[in-house]
Amino acid sequence: MNTFTNVLGISAVITLVLLPALIGIVRELRIDRELRNAERSRRTAPPETADAAQPVKAARRPQLRSWARV
Repeated sequence: MNTFTNVLGISAVITLVLLPALIGIVRELRIDRELRNAERSRRTAPPETADAAQPVKAARRPQLRSWARV
């Protein structure tokens, strides 16, 4: 019974130590897969034409004067 408890305790410690690393690896693989899919879809997308909608550029607002400098 003592041996089983020792093995169970060591297994729990190893799991607690390795779990963050394994979660990080899985997350990295998911991000890599998403980046590959985005790159692949960007390559297959049709090229933009001159009459395509252009992004709207925000106009700069004039700087408001302070009430003390009026």
